[in-house]
Amino acid sequence: MKIIIESTTKIVELNGVPARIWQGKTENNVEIHCFITRIAVSKAEDTSQFEKELTEHTPPSSAIESYPLRMVL
Repeated sequence: MKIIIESTTKIVELNGVPARIWQGKTENNVEIHCFITRIAVSKAEDTSQFEKELTEHTPPSSAIESYPLRMVL
């Protein structure tokens, strides 16, 4: 499966850890939400562009504002 996600401004707490909610779609256009706590890049890579893009956030969709807790693993 492949997904395309974008960072939102919404941050929640999962098991005591802050997680940013990312929203996106699968390659078959199924809408998804991801709860991201960490992102890593190889030290061998030039991360300047990645770090710049990582600070960009979009407003969350209305579906993110009230997600069911059963969806969080």
